[in-house]
Amino acid sequence: MDWFVNLDASAMSPLGLFMQADWVVKAVMIGLLLASIWTWGIIFSLRGRVGKVRKAADKFEHDYRKSDDIDAFHRLHGDEDHPVARVFAAGVTEWRRSTGGRTLDKDGTRERLATTMGAAVALEIDRLSDRLNILATVGAVAPFVGLFGTVWGIMRSFTAIATAQNTSLAVVAPGIAEALFATAIGLFAAIPAVIAYNRFSHGIDRVEARLNRFADGFHATLSRQLDSAPTSGKPVL
Repeated sequence: MDWFVNLDASAMSPLGLFMQADWVVKAVMIGLLLASIWTWGIIFSLRGRVGKVRKAADKFEHDYRKSDDIDAFHRLHGDEDHPVARVFAAGVTEWRRSTGGRTLDKDGTRERLATTMGAAVALEIDRLSDRLNILATVGAVAPFVGLFGTVWGIMRSFTAIATAQNTSLAVVAPGIAEALFATAIGLFAAIPAVIAYNRFSHGIDRVEARLNRFADGFHATLSRQLDSAPTSGKPVL
């Protein structure tokens, strides 16, 4: 067991493994650490954004259900900065454009309202999931980048064996440890990214379903207004 005694414990620490690695493995480790930091920044950012959207939607829908005057409600809440309010505002804006003429095309108005609010929902989901693809990329790529560092470290270990003509573990241990450390960093970056991607994908899907339900309900309300409106003149919102 002399080889174990001769090994420097500080050299086998994470910092020691990084310092004694060659520039390729160091570049892999630094890149993976930066990816991990970036991943956690996105995780905290998305968590705050999705939570804020849910709270805003709860309040907006509660106030909307209590309101009897859509036009007055739009004046009070139409400028709020969250997805449900913007979908609502898009529907009101299209309603006013489609019903502002002398004659009223009821079927055309219904179609335009559905298209406009559907586009507004899609736009809001695109905004909310803007950096979700980064989590997917880190989760998919980081293990392979770590594996590249692993392969490179093992190659260095075999080179050290050939140079020293010594197969003792003291010769090959540093290179193998560097290799395994690169793999560990890759997994450290990838695992949270994959979990967060799945979690936020589910959360954003729920937000999308909620926006679609609100848009469908609002479209039904406007459609009833159209049913009771004359074909000429401006219907009341």
